[in-house]
Amino acid sequence: MEESQHTLGNCSAREPFALRVLGNSMEPEFPDGCIVVFEPSDQCIHGMYIMALVEGVRWFRLYIEDEQGERLVALNDLYPEIPLQDLEWKAEAIAIQRNIKRKVKHYDY
Repeated sequence: MEESQHTLGNCSAREPFALRVLGNSMEPEFPDGCIVVFEPSDQCIHGMYIMALVEGVRWFRLYIEDEQGERLVALNDLYPEIPLQDLEWKAEAIAIQRNIKRKVKHYDY
């Protein structure tokens, strides 16, 4: 019994999940109140919308990797970039779908 529960836990941890956006940091693409579906992943590439754990805090941001290095960027210019150099961080999930009032957009990377 214990082993099957553990296996189920591992399986469910890899299933897509949905979260509601709170705030305006990712507007206009992800407005306050929209639903984003994430697929768990510990890997990301330039241009992906990701959920990342940075120094113990979770962020939903655009992942950028270029000549300036790796960073997380809010789409709303009012919010600062998060440079990832010298920080403990990891990607946890990538955004695969957005739902705004039943209008769905899929993200294929």
